[in-house]
Amino acid sequence: MEEIQGRRGMLCFPQMATKAEITAEQYLHMTFEHDYIHGKIAFRLAQALVPVARSHSRHPCLGVQMRVAPGIYRVPDLAVFAGEEPKQTVPSEPPLLVIEILSKDDRHHDLMEKLEEYRVWGVQNIWVVDPLAQRLALYTTSGLQYVSSLSLADFPLELTPSVLFSDL
Repeated sequence: MEEIQGRRGMLCFPQMATKAEITAEQYLHMTFEHDYIHGKIAFRLAQALVPVARSHSRHPCLGVQMRVAPGIYRVPDLAVFAGEEPKQTVPSEPPLLVIEILSKDDRHHDLMEKLEEYRVWGVQNIWVVDPLAQRLALYTTSGLQYVSSLSLADFPLELTPSVLFSDL
């Protein structure tokens, strides 16, 4: 790996949500943290999924890096794998479900690009949770569609805004 000479060197991060070249100085000042509400929603999703997942050969995972195509990596807020657990530390086979929790800094174009990459990769269920608007959506070949609840076929779970957004 080539050493960066001083703080003027450029870093390339193809695995980031948005491909970018930035200076080492910019990288040192970046934050990858989510706010409290984002974390609270992720925790509620995990709480709802884990008990049901255990009895249905499903494997939920928070913030796992996945290779969606050669040189393209994504890190959804939550992924659920079906059948056997992934053997790779960076899975290259699509999960059954990907959940993205929107943050105030998310850009619509970047979100749509990411969701389409998941769909093309083969993710069958793509959910979007918007804590600020307190809305739920599915992403399909028809695009983003707002729904009153989120559920999976053959999986005894239904998530509604009242479950996810209570007391926010």
